[in-house]
Order: sequence, then C-alpha cells, then structure tokens
Amino acid sequence: MRGAGILFGVSTAALAWSAPAMAQDATDDQTANAAEAEIVVTATRRAENLMQTAISGSVLTGDDLANRGVVNVDALQFATPSIVVNNFGQGNDFNVRGIGKAEHNTQTTTGVITYRDGVPTFPGYFQGEPYYDVANIQVLRGPQGTIVGQNATGGAVFVNSNEPVIGGGVHGYIQASIGNYDELGGQFAVNVPVSDTFAARFAFYGQRRDGFYNITGPGGSKSKENNDLGIAAGRISFKWEPSANFTLLSMTDLDYLDFGAYPANPYYQSFETLPNGAPNPTYTDLFDISANAPMSARDKFFRSILKAEYTTDGGYRFRSISSIQRGNTQYEADLDGTSSDFNNPITGAPVASQYFYDTVNEHQYTQEFNIISPDDRRFTWLLGAFGVWNNYYFPAPFSNFVIDVAYPFNLVAAQYNLKGYNKTRSLAAFGQVGFQITPALKLEVGGRYTASRSTNLVDVRQYGTPLLSDQTVKSDNFSYKASLGWEASPTQYVYGFVATGFRPGGLNLPVGLGDPPPFKSEKVTSYEAGWKGEFADGHLRTTLTGFYNRYEKFQVIIGYPTFPTFGIELNVEDPTTIYGVEAELEAHFGGLRVSAGVNALKSSLGEFYASDPRRPATGACDPLTGGPGANCIALEGRDQTYAPNFTFNFAAEYEIPLGDTAKLTPRVNFGHIAAQWATLFEDRALGDRLESRNILNAQLEWRRGGLAVTAYATNLTDQHYPGALNSGLYFAGAPRQYGIKVMKVF
Repeated sequence: MRGAGILFGVSTAALAWSAPAMAQDATDDQTANAAEAEIVVTATRRAENLMQTAISGSVLTGDDLANRGVVNVDALQFATPSIVVNNFGQGNDFNVRGIGKAEHNTQTTTGVITYRDGVPTFPGYFQGEPYYDVANIQVLRGPQGTIVGQNATGGAVFVNSNEPVIGGGVHGYIQASIGNYDELGGQFAVNVPVSDTFAARFAFYGQRRDGFYNITGPGGSKSKENNDLGIAAGRISFKWEPSANFTLLSMTDLDYLDFGAYPANPYYQSFETLPNGAPNPTYTDLFDISANAPMSARDKFFRSILKAEYTTDGGYRFRSISSIQRGNTQYEADLDGTSSDFNNPITGAPVASQYFYDTVNEHQYTQEFNIISPDDRRFTWLLGAFGVWNNYYFPAPFSNFVIDVAYPFNLVAAQYNLKGYNKTRSLAAFGQVGFQITPALKLEVGGRYTASRSTNLVDVRQYGTPLLSDQTVKSDNFSYKASLGWEASPTQYVYGFVATGFRPGGLNLPVGLGDPPPFKSEKVTSYEAGWKGEFADGHLRTTLTGFYNRYEKFQVIIGYPTFPTFGIELNVEDPTTIYGVEAELEAHFGGLRVSAGVNALKSSLGEFYASDPRRPATGACDPLTGGPGANCIALEGRDQTYAPNFTFNFAAEYEIPLGDTAKLTPRVNFGHIAAQWATLFEDRALGDRLESRNILNAQLEWRRGGLAVTAYATNLTDQHYPGALNSGLYFAGAPRQYGIKVMKVF
C-alpha cells in the first residue's frame, strides 16, 4: 500500500552504499583454524554441521563480512550465490533463486524472511540497518517453515549478533574509518561481566558521508538536497544464567538512519542512443540528476527481543522468543526525476513535474515457542508455535501521504492522498521429526499450518474524489518438507528433499471502480538434491545442488483487466517454473584462502495475458484468455522478474608473515549478477532490462596482535549501474569508495 504501489508503483528509492565493514571479536587462533573447523548452522534450532545437513545454505562469519566489505543487505548479494537485491530506497526486493518479493508496496509480503537475532524483521522496509558486531550470517535457500518462525517461499537470512559472554571478562573492539566523499565512521563493542551469572554487551555504530550525486535544480542551479548519509545505531544486550539449565537473553536495538535522499534518474536518461538509433538529447550519468521538488529519506526504529530457554536434565529444551518492533519511515522524492517539463524522448508523452511524500508508522510483534528434543537420539523432534502481527499506519491528515502530479501548484484535483491503516496477522503451528534409519541414513519430515489475515481501513482522496476501503482477506495453508540425507563417508554427504512454502494473499486499494478483488496466496513446491564433500583433511569443501521450483499463483501487478489505465495486483493462475544448479567451494592451504559460489538459473512464466499500465491501452485484457487490445500481451515463457540466469562470487586472501606477530594480508573479492528483467513485460525501451553488476573490492590489511590497519576499496572499477527500477526511475548502486580503517581488539 505504501506509495499506492498498485496504482503508480511509487515507493522509495535505491541507494546501495558500501563502507568499511565491521570488526568482529576473533582471536588469531580462531582465524587460523576457521577452514578446518565445522561450519555450524543454528537456524534449524539445533547446532548442526552444515556439511552434513539436508539444507542448501551459506554461513558468513563476522570476519568474512569484514574481509569482503559486506556492511548491509545490498552487499550480501555479491558474497553468496543466488541472492539478488534490488534496492529502491528504504525498501527492497530481496530474491533467492528468483523467489522473494517483486512488487514495491506494503500489502505484498516478502518470500525471503530476514531474522535479526532470531526474530523476523519488518517485511521489506527498514532494510538499511547496518551489519555491525555480527557473529555470523546464515543464508538458507529454498522454502522454510517447518523448523523456524515464519513461513518463507524463497529462503531465510539469519543475522546473529555477538551475545554477552558470562565469565568472558572485559573484551571487545573499537574501530574508526575515514574515506572519500568525506566519510567518517566508527564503531565499538564491549563485553562487561557483572557477576558469575550475568553479563552485558554494548555496541555502537556511527557513520556520516557526503552524497554521491551532482544535483541541479531549475535553471541549472546547484541543489543541496543530496543523499548525505548520517547513521547512528546502538545495541544493548544482557544475558543471565542463574543455573546450568536456564538462560535469559535480552537484546535491544535503536537505529536512526538519515539517508539524506534517494535521488533517481528517469530510465530514458540512461540511454546514450534512442531505440530509433538517434542520439539521446537527455542522456546523463546516473549520478547527474536534476530536480525541482524537495527530497529526503529517514528511518528511525527500535527492536527489543527477549529469549528464554530452559533445558531439562534429560536434554529437552523449552524455548520462547518474543519481539517488539516499532518504526517510522519518512520519504519524499522528485517523482519525475527532472527539473522541468518536456516530452519523454522514447514514448513522446509529456513528462509533468511530480512529487511524492509520505510518513508511515510500522509496528510488529512476534512470539515463538519451541519444544526441542535432545540432539543425540535416534529419533528427534521439534514442535513450534508462532505468531506475527504487523501493522502499517498512514497518519492523518491527508498531507502525510501525497502523490502530486502537478507539482508545485498544490491542486487537490491533481493529488492522490490516503490515510488509515493496513493490519496483518499470521498464526502458525509447525513441527519436524527425524529418524536415523541407519547410522549413515536419516529421514526428516515436517509440516506447518498457517492462518493469515490482512485488513485495510483506508480513506483515499483520488484526485479530489473520496473513496473508502474497508476490507479483510483471509488465507490458510499446510506446507511440508520431507528430506533424506546419506552420509556416504565421514567426508561425503548426499541429500534430497521436497518442500513447500506459502505466502499469504492481500488487498488492492480502490481506484475509483469500487473495491477491487483481493489477490490470492501463492505457493512454491521445491525439489532439491545435493552433494557436499570435504577433501584434504577439511582444507577443501565443495557443494553441488540442483533444484526445481513449481511456483503457483505468482503475485504480480498488471493493468486492470477491464480498465488498463490503472494497476491491480493479481495472480498468475498457470504455474511458473524456476530451476537451476548451485555450486560452492571453500579452500584453505597455508596462508591462502579461496571461496567461490555460482548459480545458473532458468525461469519460465505460465500462460498469462496482461496489459502494461505504462502503455496506452483500449479494451479488456483477460489474464486467462487475452483480448483484442493492442496492449494485451501474451507473457507465457517470459523470465521471472529479478531472476538473473547467472550469479557468481569469488574471494581470495593470502596471509604473509612479517616476523614477530605482524602479518600483511591482501584480499580481493568479486561479485557478478547477470542482467535481469524488472517487469514481466520485458520492454527494453521502458528500461525494464537492468544491466549486469560486476563489483570488485580489495583490501590490504596489516595486523599485529590486536591492532589492524586496513586500506579498502569497493567497486574498484567504479561501475555505474541501476540498482533498481521503480516508477520509471533508475536508482543507482554505490560508486567507487575507498579509505582506511583502524581497529583495536582488547
């Protein structure tokens, strides 16, 4: 619902910023033995060896994040295979294997759930939260839900912060950084022992940076409204262990994220040559922008988590985790991305001066209960119950949500306004059992029942015409997973599974035609088989995975079937198929460390007809049978949106001893994401083809004892690429950045 996305696709803009990554607590011995140690995944609610578990996933330690320049979700896509993030500002489209979220609005939930310290975060917005003082990030690919809180169709990402250590003494780190664009940053964390049963940890992150853009206003005058960055984030954690059986952990985050603005260019200004072969008179670089409307972007929120776990003497665990999250996101933009009125050089249509502003409050509450059997039994089981309540509030008056298509005249007849709320609720019960058929062969079966509800009570003023929407939609689902894993030898593991995932339906906003029908829930059935192997005493690890997804009732925004001038979200009734292969490698020999990941993917939309709301249309266009209109397009066989057919990532470092305890370590990492389609209409002339991304980062670190000095550079080739397409605007990914960071571990 944010930005009336169904009507106009208006939402927030995209800025993928990269900066020096956080330092983590890690001893030199831990670093030296990282390749030989087990890769442990805890997202399954058990501590399991990833190389002997029937899941497809990746684990990045805090050191991995720092060494690869992964400071937020945008950079994560260049460090692990199959992830694509298209950032349109304070929200993003996060997809794993082509499944996740492809529509820019609040009423569409996400198929990739991001967890922070065990609880799901806001679904799609407030995603600019930095990664700092992180212990590890675990990425699980494919449907999730029989072992963890929220149902997911595409995958789940678990960001786990460093917890207080009881009996660990006073320890921590402090880091400062300086870089181009007048960047200054700092962070620290400290573990404070209070008693032999209680400890606290305090962490802080701060950063400021000048904007990347050259913005001019009317008449070419220089504008000060850039994307100057100012971030302050803090976390306070307490852990209490009054006995060996009981642990209580609280973690509270406070974030104030001022992104300055999300400037964006009209897509057509990025074409040097027009489709007819003529030079484009409006061509500019992505970072050269004109604007005549004010721009700003700011998030502020808090998240408080309480975890309680009791383990019986027999090893049975009773676990509860609760969260409260509240935030406000405020955004305004020059919606046409220019400072004057003229005609679109591709379509010939007039480009009017347009403006957008909103401030939205979002509240989310979650509760999960688990009962988990001991790990060391032939028969294991897990039971869980989960609830999430997520509410969007669009506060009165109407001036708090404005789409103005005749800016700056402030005409009610040229504005779309709304106030009200959208409330969602999802309740679930889930469980999984495992049976060790033989010492080398294990069967696991799980199921989940989910009941969801979404309610709109929205007061709309559409170009002066009052409209009221008071609707509720409900959906429920039973999803499941069945897997078989075979430990062929202590170093070779083969597995296969079938799993389903569910994403609830939602509501469309009124468009002057009465309340349009709600869109239905969607379901993914995934078939996967994989091999995991270790060689050279664990110095070399490899995985190979094949997957096939049947995607039913895919949710998409198209032109309203009987009135294509407007947009509506509905379902593709014919199944979409997505299939491919993934491979990962990790090697450690002496001072050399190498890791790589690759994904090859093919997607194909089922039979479907739709009108592109960006093109003139006449007559009805039935999604199932089509119609006579010139803009009624057969979409069968087209690629899924945000599903590039190839991704690749590579990282390498070599540690050079300098005598005494000093070491010099050069590092390089590279991420490639192939070109992708931003809409199902695949209209290059309207900017739908997002070019490939090739991001090269490098570091040179000198370390002695607990002191490290690192020179870093991100996006070394300074590729200027569109990070997302939304509302006809291109939002640029971050340009080249470089600097120095100094870190002291104590």
